[in-house]
Amino acid sequence: MNIVERAKAPTPKFFRILRSIGLALLAISGTVIAAPVVLPATVVTVAGYMAVAGGVISAVSQVTVDTSTSKVQAHEEKETSNKARDGN
Repeated sequence: MNIVERAKAPTPKFFRILRSIGLALLAISGTVIAAPVVLPATVVTVAGYMAVAGGVISAVSQVTVDTSTSKVQAHEEKETSNKARDGN
């Protein structure tokens, strides 16, 4: 399964929640970094780390696949049959 198929496949509920949390972290950190007032360097640094963490959490959660879905199982069975046919 390539990355595009994984991104389009259904995501388990737990990882949908994590993805939302990651996007919220990303939005909050972006707001803090772009604030029109001068903030302490520590706050801006922490916001940068929050942005990275939010991006990673969201990306990993998006490509996590629910294997109990029949569409994913059908794709895996198709790949298995192609390997058997091709002699791999």
